[in-house]
Amino acid sequence: MNSKKESNDKKELRWKEESRIRQEEELFLKKFEEEKDRQEGETEGEKAQEFVRKQKTSEELEALGILEPKDESKKEILSETGFQREQREIENLFDSEFEKEAKNFFQQQEEEKEFVQEELGETELSKKKKKKNSLALTKQRKEKDSLDTGEEKRGIKSLVDRANILLAPSGRKDTRDQVGINRQILKVAYLFAGVFLVLMVYIGYFVSVDSKEIITNPRNQRQDMFAKTVIRGNIESSDGEILAETKVNEDGEEERVYPFRNLYAHVVGYTVKGKYGLESSENFNLLTSNANFLEKLYHTLKNEKNRGDTVVTTLNSRLQEVAYEALGDHKGAVIAMEPSSGKILAMVSKPDFDPNSLSEDWAFINSEEEKENSRLLNRATQGIYPPGSIFKIVTALEYMRENSNFNDYHYDCESEGVFFGVPIHCYNMHRHGEQDLKESFANSCNTSFANIGTKLDKGKFHDLCESLLFNQALPVEFPYKKSRFVLNEHSEDKEVAQTAIGQGDTGITPLHSVMITSAVANGGMVMKPYLVDQIENYEGGIVRKYTGKSYGSVMSAKEATELTEMMKEVVKSGTGTKLSGKSYSVAGKTGTAEYEEGKNPHAWFTGFAPADNPEIAISVIVEDSGAGSTYAVPVAGKVLDAYFSQK
Repeated sequence: MNSKKESNDKKELRWKEESRIRQEEELFLKKFEEEKDRQEGETEGEKAQEFVRKQKTSEELEALGILEPKDESKKEILSETGFQREQREIENLFDSEFEKEAKNFFQQQEEEKEFVQEELGETELSKKKKKKNSLALTKQRKEKDSLDTGEEKRGIKSLVDRANILLAPSGRKDTRDQVGINRQILKVAYLFAGVFLVLMVYIGYFVSVDSKEIITNPRNQRQDMFAKTVIRGNIESSDGEILAETKVNEDGEEERVYPFRNLYAHVVGYTVKGKYGLESSENFNLLTSNANFLEKLYHTLKNEKNRGDTVVTTLNSRLQEVAYEALGDHKGAVIAMEPSSGKILAMVSKPDFDPNSLSEDWAFINSEEEKENSRLLNRATQGIYPPGSIFKIVTALEYMRENSNFNDYHYDCESEGVFFGVPIHCYNMHRHGEQDLKESFANSCNTSFANIGTKLDKGKFHDLCESLLFNQALPVEFPYKKSRFVLNEHSEDKEVAQTAIGQGDTGITPLHSVMITSAVANGGMVMKPYLVDQIENYEGGIVRKYTGKSYGSVMSAKEATELTEMMKEVVKSGTGTKLSGKSYSVAGKTGTAEYEEGKNPHAWFTGFAPADNPEIAISVIVEDSGAGSTYAVPVAGKVLDAYFSQK
């Protein structure tokens, strides 16, 4: 009975001890899992602190199979980030400090298991002896635990502080924040570097390309500050005539003088009541001195002004004078140009003014009674007129482009006709009879060209005119107005007939007219018109030379040749016969542009000479006069005669 009771006691004791050990292990694992779940949202630094506080080293977790071993022989490290390296260093730090505690913990567990086993396999006496030893061992462990608690806490606090220092900047959350901040800083740095690079490129471009345009812009009022140290330079014709100069009296007072008075009024311009003409566009050059350096230094030391540079124009004084006289008392304009280069040889506009007395005449010129004369307007570049029959150059070009068999064209002119409900008649109701395209052009037959207009594609017609710079900016560096062409694919058919003969809403300047004529003379190539040939210092040394520049081709050489033949026929047998029989040949087109009922039409002529090897192109508009053949052709003839008489 006693033996059976002792056996049951041993079993119960073994069961209790095993249960206690099992509970302690389960409790340890449970607390670890709870702690792990709780710390998922915390930083790695916080986890490390809590881990130290709970005295759970990486070695303990390895022993329980929770963490992978750090030993290289047990696992393969594929990669190690900065954060992982710091974490490993902290774990090693924990291992070195808590190694004894971990060993003691597992040693106690083993001793307790051995004790249970010994109790189950020995006599009651041995049991009591071992129990006594066990109690002593337990007491000793508790005393040791109590003794170590204070020291352990101090050590843990020190380790936690060290862990905070190492882990705080490298925690996963903090690391991500730091990386994000670094990326933002890089983006801002790249942005500023890009802006700086663009700015440097722009400054380089500005200095090399745009600076002169800005500095020389007539609206740049700072240019006038140069007048404090520079006497305004001269403006001269291509043949050496002084067109504008500054005279200085004994008191040092300066006066701008224009020796030819009204003759060059619009093209040279003025410097009172603002600036205009070449006085405006060349203001910078006129107030810049490129005299000898030592001479400039000498004048500066003596507090004297230097002489400004001279602007030498492309204007031919002989042609300018003849054009001015030929226009007489009529309102209008004459412009002559070299087709192969774009040099403007003459530019006259009437009514005019005397720039020498402009200050005194200003009130009168701008009075109501003088308003309709528009004396300050340069009609050569800013006067918009209906082109009349000179526009037939454009209409003929479009017809040739749309009809390759244009030489087969025929029309029977009966002096008048109705086209899309619009009545059209020839000048003075003249009946031309049977006409082909060249004859229609030479005789300026309105009804024939109105008929041609009805056969054209309005959209293509519009495109051609824009390619010829209607509605477009002209490639010039002086004030002008755009020519206009309004017909398009949406226009009503009734607008076509008037447009085809140069009436309706179409408008053109003499400048634009001579550019189109020069393109025909130059094989289809448009050259940029210009007025300044070169800049010289006051002693005649060349500072800068200008040459002709091409704008581009607006028609083929073949088309230009066909138009030239038609324009030669105008002089040979058509409305321009007054220019035939001269020592040079002329190709041209006359025009009579009606602009207001009850008033005389404007007279036009545009052409070039010699016809087969053009040297000069000219456009003439005589306002409120009559037929082009009667008024404009004689003016052109006089200018052409003057040009070739100089050869």
